[in-house]
Amino acid sequence: MKPDTLIRMANQIGAFFEAMPDREQAVMDIASHLRRTWDPRMRTQLMDTLGGPDEAKLKAVVRDAVKALGQSGAVP
Repeated sequence: MKPDTLIRMANQIGAFFEAMPDREQAVMDIASHLRRTWDPRMRTQLMDTLGGPDEAKLKAVVRDAVKALGQSGAVP
């Protein structure tokens, strides 16, 4: 899948959870959603955007959730 498509989809998920008053909980909920519903290849490809020029396209809350995914060892 194209990175821009994954980023757009992840940012849409982030927009939903971004409204939560507890940012830390929003980050964990986004990471949990990605872990439960996204194919491991999609998660890996999204994580590959970190550190590259496409990282700037991610909402801050989504970027933190993707980093949390990597730290939890949830990929794949």
